[in-house]
Amino acid sequence: MSALDILLWGVLPYVTIAILVAGTVWRYRYDKFGWTTRSSELYESRLLRIGSPLFHFGILVVVIGHVIGLLIPKSLTDAVGLSQEAYHVQALLLGGIAGFCTLVGVGILIYRRRTTGPVFMATTKNDKLMYVVLVAAIVVGLATTLLGATGGEESNYRLSVSPWFRSLFVLQPDIDAMTDARLAFQLHTLIGMLLFAIWPFTRLVHAFTAPIQYLFRPYIVYRSRAGGPASRRPRRGWERVG
Repeated sequence: MSALDILLWGVLPYVTIAILVAGTVWRYRYDKFGWTTRSSELYESRLLRIGSPLFHFGILVVVIGHVIGLLIPKSLTDAVGLSQEAYHVQALLLGGIAGFCTLVGVGILIYRRRTTGPVFMATTKNDKLMYVVLVAAIVVGLATTLLGATGGEESNYRLSVSPWFRSLFVLQPDIDAMTDARLAFQLHTLIGMLLFAIWPFTRLVHAFTAPIQYLFRPYIVYRSRAGGPASRRPRRGWERVG
């Protein structure tokens, strides 16, 4: 275990978490009006209707796959009867399809943002950097998925990356597990940490305030003009009341 290994897999993850938390708090306190996606549907909607669902639904499946793969130990899936081969096949199929949809979606969104003048003008430097890092994370993630198709223990991230990731929560980083991982997994992890470090300072911050409450809000009731006060004859502004 070298000093670089300790820095990358024992120190850098906690630095990333500190930047993510502190940056989010700072952004919320001092830039509430900037806490937005900067919606640009008014300027262009055709490409947005295609790229946005592809990206958002694709990234949702990708995130769920990462949560399952990183947090659920292999021993637990073995205990419930899910073999490594079955897990590998479903991860390869779902992960590959979701990753491809995410990549196509973000590609359409970037093309739209670059070719639509007002949308491009509303793109900050931080967001431009974010798109580069995000695409890099998706591409390398797809590469690791394809490498997993070869099989073998060296391609099983649940024996290297996952134990290291879970060890971070108990403040005992399993650095040796991460150093044994393939270079593609290490690169994907480093890009992921960079993405989370810049997250609070980009448009991605809106993910922390997704309008989930909209799903449970009451219906808006409109009163009919057929009767009641709304049916009275409208008056001019200068007419006396009563």
